Amino acid sequence: MSGRDEPLVGRVIEPLPNALYRVELEDGHRVLAHPAGKARLQAVRILPGDRVQVELSAADPGRGRILQRLG
Repeated sequence: MSGRDEPLVGRVIEPLPNALYRVELEDGHRVLAHPAGKARLQAVRILPGDRVQVELSAADPGRGRILQRLG
């Protein structure tokens, strides 16, 4: 149940409490995102400045899931 058909790319601006991250998308919008289960299980370390792939929520476009960190 994704909000969009294809994931968006953004840059992590800052880490927040409770495993949340503020992410600025390439189009300039800012969203709150948390790591998806697969990224969390693989213990992917997400730092400010990292490029990430984000899937937006269908219910709330201001929130999403970080699918993966991009190289």
